[in-house]
Formats: sequence, structure tokens, C-alpha cells
Amino acid sequence: MNQHVLLAASEASEHRPLIIALFAAFVLATLGITVWAGRQTKDAADFYAGGRQFTGFQNGLAISGDYMSAASFLGIAGAIALFGYDGFLYSIGFLVAWLVALLLVAEPLRNSGRFTMGDVLAYRMRQRPVRTAAGTSTIVVSIFYLLAQMAGAGVLVSLLLGITSEAGKIGVVALVGVLMIVYVTIGGMKGTTWVQMVKAVLLISGTLLITFLVMLKFNFNVSDLLGKAAENSGHGAAFLEPGLKYGLTPTTQLDFISLAIALVLGTAGLPHILIRFYTVPTAKAARKSVNWAIGIIGGFYLMTIALGFGAAAIVGPETITESNKAGNTAAPLLALHIGGVDSAGGAILLAVISAVAFATILAVVAGLTLASSSSFAHDIYANVIRKGQATEKEEVRAARWATVLIGVVSIALGAMARDLNVAGLVALAFAVAASANLPTILYSLFWKRFTTQGALWSIYGGLSSSVILVLFSPVVSGKPSSMFPDIDFHWFPLNNPGLISIPLGFLLGWLGTVLSKEEPDTGKYAELEVRSLTGTGAH
Repeated sequence: MNQHVLLAASEASEHRPLIIALFAAFVLATLGITVWAGRQTKDAADFYAGGRQFTGFQNGLAISGDYMSAASFLGIAGAIALFGYDGFLYSIGFLVAWLVALLLVAEPLRNSGRFTMGDVLAYRMRQRPVRTAAGTSTIVVSIFYLLAQMAGAGVLVSLLLGITSEAGKIGVVALVGVLMIVYVTIGGMKGTTWVQMVKAVLLISGTLLITFLVMLKFNFNVSDLLGKAAENSGHGAAFLEPGLKYGLTPTTQLDFISLAIALVLGTAGLPHILIRFYTVPTAKAARKSVNWAIGIIGGFYLMTIALGFGAAAIVGPETITESNKAGNTAAPLLALHIGGVDSAGGAILLAVISAVAFATILAVVAGLTLASSSSFAHDIYANVIRKGQATEKEEVRAARWATVLIGVVSIALGAMARDLNVAGLVALAFAVAASANLPTILYSLFWKRFTTQGALWSIYGGLSSSVILVLFSPVVSGKPSSMFPDIDFHWFPLNNPGLISIPLGFLLGWLGTVLSKEEPDTGKYAELEVRSLTGTGAH
């Protein structure tokens, strides 16, 4: 093992009491917030939407906390450190995606729905089939996204606590799963939102600190930083140009287009982001919260330049890949090196940044679990199984049981995905969301003729095509970086299915509607249009 990685492990072991104390402090503080919020949770509106009491700024901060995941902090820093310019494309895609969410989805969705995406679809279509489809899609997308967070948690805590055994790494993933179940079952949306706000402040503060220290090392000269990163990368000037990862062959170029489409369109279909629009009292506050989120997230992604290129310049790609072949430890290793590899300062910085990253993971997994358990309880249990006869108390109880089940599934899958790059895993979740959820949401809000059959074809077609293409892609088998590197059953050449599955989701929604014998309810559409644009009659 590379000596720097050994040094990182030994530094971590020397200062392990400090590291454990920081982790424990964060976990205890957030558990305290969760218990406090749990006592304020009286009914379904409190559990699902935090009582709609959050301001635009608070919700913007919480959206940032929900969105800036382990993929942003660990995965993107690693992708930039290993692939330079091409790695930074993740940052651009994740940020530009917010314009789609702001311009097309945030305000109409807040006005049209109550707790979940299924509410919007069910307003003008047959309740049971569309709610079942919306609930299924929400759970699948959330589990894909959860995979990334679990993988990030395993890598991070294993590095810090010196865990080298596979059983130990799986134990870390299980610990994160248990914590997320506790957060959601006790705190609901109120607890989750406060945890996300705290985490957003911690993440921005930690990233600002590292950015400042990296720029200080290079006398605030960006050219010097980029030059040193290119020199250390082993690729020279090519490190700062397009094409290192996505320009080598026609297949990788297509992969890049697929990734770009998935990133830009995926945000507006992510369930854990969509439910955040229901936590504010008005559509104006929903719009304001997205504006705040864009500002906070934009600042963060700008700082990934210092994180990623700083890691390449100061740590070096060899050291990073020795620690984790997907590059997920680039940011913690940068913190260690910038503070001094053999000094207490380096160990403290490593502990602080890792605790921030761990906070990031816990906040995001809580949001994801809440989105999927809410959709199960509200859409599938209350409106499909119980046919609208469930009491609010029964609905919330079902959501809590669903949280436990989703947590168990996520732990099992996260244990298998622990060696994959977390930014790549999140991009898959974006592709599934953009294929299954976005076409149906846009058609429901803006197309008068859209029918139940169109919605079902769009959701199930987009969902199944994207998941099948992922299963038979190099992400799962056939390459050293795959989930199962020793076997090969892949036939789809691209790592991201978005190029095929997203247009297919839109096409199937149109085709299902055109071929449907069902007459669309134009009166209901007119009502939905007025409500979505003006907020009249919104909950």
C-alpha cells in the first residue's frame, strides 16, 4: 500500500479518539434535533411536509443539504482529481439541472400536490394505477440514490477508523442504515429538514476552509494550481482539456452525452427533492427556496475546482487510487495533506472534513428514505391498499414500517456497491428519475390530452428500460471497476442509460396517450392548470 495512504491510516489511528469524538458529537447532536422534532410531529402533514412551516431560506438551505450528497463531496472531488476537466463536468451538470427544476417544476408542483408526486398524477387520472406506479418509481429511484450514499459512508468511515476487513466495511454501511431509520421514524420531515440545514452549513464551512487553505498554498493563483495538478496527474496538458474520460472512443463520447442528459433532466424528477417543495406554505416560498438553493449549491460546486484539482496537485492520483480505486477518498486525503501528513493539524483537518462528509451522507439518506417511505404509505398503502380509508395515524405508522424495510434493502445493496465511484452511482439515479418521473410530471402539468395509460406507459417503460440497461451495462459487470468485476454479462456499452431511456420515457407517455381509448378529463385538467399556475385551492 502507498506510504501516504498508510500515513493517513496511521494519522487517523493516532488521533482516533478525536475522530470518534467528532463523529459521536455530530450523531448525538442530530439525534437530539430528531427527538425534539419528533415531539412536534402530531399528524401526517407534520410527518410528510414538516407542517409546511419552513421559510424559503430555510427550505433552500435544506434543499442544498439534501442535494449536496456524498456524490458531490466525495465523488466529484475524486472524479476531478483523476480525470481533470471531464470530472468537473459532473459539477456543471448537477448545477445546470436546477434551472429545469426552477423553471418547470417547483412552483406548479407545490401548488398541485399535497405530499408526494403521486398526488399530482392522481388529481386528473385514475387514482389506484397511477399511485401504484408513482410509488414504485419513487422507491426504485431512492434506492439507486441510497446506494451511492452507502458506498460513500463505507469508504469514508473505513479510512478513518482503519477498518480494512470486508466485514468491517459492511458493518459501517449497516450502521449508517440503522441511523437513517432512526432519523426518519422518529423525526419525520421536521427532524430530517433540521438535520439537512445543519449539514448544509457544516458542508459549506468545511469546503470553504479547504478551498481557502488550497488557494493559500498556491498564493491564490488558479493557474499555478491547475498547472501543478496537470503536472502531477501524469497526463500533462490533456488533464485540463476535454476528452480524458469521455473523448477516447465514440462509445465514451456517447456516454458523456448520456450522462449530461441524465444530470440536467434528473433533478426535476428526484423524489427526495420534489417532496421538499411541499414543506413551504406558498408557491412563492417554493420558488424562493429554489433560488436560495441555486446560490448555495452554485457556490459549493465552484469550490469543487479547488477540492478536485487541489487533490490532484497536492495528493496525486496514485495515492488517491491506492486508498480507493474510484477516487472517493480524494477530499479527506486532501484535508490530511493540506494540514500536514505527519502533524496533529492534518489529523484534525482529516477528522473534521470526514465528519462533515459523514454528516452529508446521513442527511441525504434520511431525505431519500423519507421520500420513499412517504410514497409507499401515502400512495400505495393509504390510497391503493386501503382505498382512501386509512386514518392519518395508520398512514404514518405504515411510513415508519416502510422506512425499516427500505433501510434493510439499502444496507444489503450498499454493501455490494462499496467500491464504485459514488458520483457515477448518483448519475444512474438521475437517469432513472429523468426516464420514469420527469416525462409523467411534465405531461400531467402541461398536456391536456394526457391519460392514465400514457402515465403508466411512461413510468413503467422509463423505469424498466433504465434499470434493465443499467443491469446489463459495464457498471454491473465486465470491467475492473464494475460491481461484479469477475463476471461479464453486459451487452449495453454505455455506463449511463439516459441517452436511450429518457427519450423512451417521453415517447411511451405520448404513445400510450395517443393509443388510449380513455377520454381525458378536460375539466380536471383546467382545474389543475389554474391551481398549478395560481395556487388557488392548493393545500
